[in-house]
Amino acid sequence: VQLQASGGGLVQAGGSLRLSCATSGSIFSIGLMGWYRQGPGKQRELVARITSGVITSGGITKYADSVKGRFTISTDNAKNTVYLQMSSLKPEDTAVYYCNAFIDATNYWGQGTQVTVSS
Repeated sequence: VQLQASGGGLVQAGGSLRLSCATSGSIFSIGLMGWYRQGPGKQRELVARITSGVITSGGITKYADSVKGRFTISTDNAKNTVYLQMSSLKPEDTAVYYCNAFIDATNYWGQGTQVTVSS
C-alpha cells in the first residue's frame, strides 16, 4: 500500500490550497485517513482526520483548533483518496504536510508535500 500526496505549493496569506492523497495497492478496508504537518523546528502535529465511510457510518471529523473553520477534510471512498481543502491560509500554516491512513490494521504515511504561506 502506498499513499501519494500532492497539491502543496507557495501561496499568499489569505489564499487557498487543496491537498490530495491517493492510496494504491491491495486494500480491504480503510478505517481512518488524515493529515499531519510539521513546521520548521516543530514536532509533527495532527491537522485533521476523518473516519472512512467504508467500515463505519463514516465522516466523523476531528480538527486541530488552529485550523477549525478554515480547513476541511473529505474523502472519496470510491477512489480511496483523502483531501484537505485549506482556506484563509496563514504564514503559521507553513509546513510539510503528510497524509496518513489506517488501512487493514496498519498505519501508513505518505511522503510530505510542502505548503508555504507568504505574508
